[in-house]
Amino acid sequence: MPCTAQEMADRGWDRCDFILVSGDAYVDHPSFGTAIIGRVLEAEGFRVGIIPQPDWRSPESLTLFGRPRLGFLVSAGNLDSMVANYTAARKPRRDDSYSPGGEGGRRPDRASIVYANLVRRAYKRMPLIIGGIEASLRRLAHYDYWSDSLRRSLLLDSKADLLVYGMAERSIVEIARRMDAGEHIREIRNIPGTVVLADEDSLPEETIVLPSHDRLKKERRAYAESFRVQMRNTDPVSAKPLYEAYGSNGVLQLPPQRPLEREEFDRIYSLPFAREPHPMYTRGVPAIEEVRFSLVSNRGCFGSCSFCALTFHQGRIIQSRSHESLIREAEELTRHAGFKGYIHDVGGPTANFRHPSCKKQLESGTCADRMCLYPEPCPALDADHSDYVQLLGRLRRVPGVKKVFIRSGIRFDYLLAEGNDRFLRELCEHHVSGQLKVAPEHVSSRVLAAMGKPEHRVYLDFKKRFDRINSELGKKQYIVPYFISSHPGSTLDDAVELALFFKEQRFIPQQVQDYYPTPGTVSTCMYYTGIDPRTMKKIYVPSDPDEKQMQRALLQFNRRENAELVRRALIKAGRKDLIGYSGKCLVAPAGKSRGKNRGKHPA
Repeated sequence: MPCTAQEMADRGWDRCDFILVSGDAYVDHPSFGTAIIGRVLEAEGFRVGIIPQPDWRSPESLTLFGRPRLGFLVSAGNLDSMVANYTAARKPRRDDSYSPGGEGGRRPDRASIVYANLVRRAYKRMPLIIGGIEASLRRLAHYDYWSDSLRRSLLLDSKADLLVYGMAERSIVEIARRMDAGEHIREIRNIPGTVVLADEDSLPEETIVLPSHDRLKKERRAYAESFRVQMRNTDPVSAKPLYEAYGSNGVLQLPPQRPLEREEFDRIYSLPFAREPHPMYTRGVPAIEEVRFSLVSNRGCFGSCSFCALTFHQGRIIQSRSHESLIREAEELTRHAGFKGYIHDVGGPTANFRHPSCKKQLESGTCADRMCLYPEPCPALDADHSDYVQLLGRLRRVPGVKKVFIRSGIRFDYLLAEGNDRFLRELCEHHVSGQLKVAPEHVSSRVLAAMGKPEHRVYLDFKKRFDRINSELGKKQYIVPYFISSHPGSTLDDAVELALFFKEQRFIPQQVQDYYPTPGTVSTCMYYTGIDPRTMKKIYVPSDPDEKQMQRALLQFNRRENAELVRRALIKAGRKDLIGYSGKCLVAPAGKSRGKNRGKHPA
């Protein structure tokens, strides 16, 4: 799609119907939201121009195509701009994999607001729609970690006409058709998956009125109550409209869009993506490297991890592509000049979810008051990998394909719930490239409960089976587990418990993810309010920077630079018995050393 006036002229256009502004570099690949929305509109006959990473200091950067016929579409990109720009410690990132050459600093903070304001300065009264992950997860009042404040709906702060949330292909096509037919953007007020400006006198029937923004700012418990209601209204079948007041007016969230039918899903991925960054990027765009030769098999996730925003963005109902669609895409990959025979991934948010978790969901929706896998797999859970196994087998047999790997997450408790080792054996024999990434996240029952993750014994059972099957196959393959420090619910005692597990396993993670409160998650609600919105009970939150540093250091207790923090943590936790030289100890006393190599554990 065109990114310059010359490229537009080369197509014989005098102007665009829509101009899509993005915080990412333009990569024409279906793993990038800008490319998908642009291609979907193009397939409907609309002329779409792309302005990637405009100069946010100059409204003129948005005028290169002239005034569009229908409107501007604004997205911060594939990541929330604050997550893209800052670490969990609120330090600026030096790089950005979604920018040319991986260079940081090419997108502004709060990009949706900044770009929307640029549109308003460049073109008065131009229809303006915001979407993407940043808008989706900030669609109602939300805790903002970077300013440590409760911010308003992004629809208000951006001064946009309409906010589209979730995976917006169906919504944006309906909006475009109605605008093309002459309907004013402010009159489009009934499309699922959108948030619109409203007042309390014009609400649809069954609308749930949430606590007002003024009340939310005063009462953190009210925010937990509001978030609990939002959690229970993320399903497209059962959700009700939600209204949030800001003075005399407010915003109305319509229920989510229904999941795409398989034919719709297939059609989107058959669009003519170039699968490459725009040619203007001479230094490349690093984010393409992991996904260039990967296949998106599904959307949605019924795992419902507390720290994940997928429930609020893609929903819990699984959508999957047909075998035929994926095989056609694999065949296209084999004709790509850079393809060497290796498909890097066949998955999605959770690779081994290929169908809804139970048979009732497409008619009745997901359960509002229970989760599919936590605290135990639901008795109605349809744990069956046979379709995925068949798909992977067919992909392996595509001429020109040497290996098919799985790199997106495997939900190991769902795998075990099937009750046999068929998929695990298939996985180990054909689809692991030496290391399998899984996410047990912690070992403490208290922390795992806060995370919505299974008990630690489930991970140990999975690891035991994984090791046994690899031994039977004569393969040396390893699990690479991910863990999070300082998650709500985690005390120093819990961090010590995790460190002792690492010592017992002779494993120290190369990297540790300190918990990062991002919009749209249960965990962020816990972090801000000190309340678990699932139970409305108080929960411990390790928000003190010093304690967070200690918890993180415990997870890499063998590093020399962490020694003083580990000693302080153990003393504060009342575990001086773990300071010393015996086999059970985590760190030597102050001023002492274990020696050059003693106490080191392989990652």
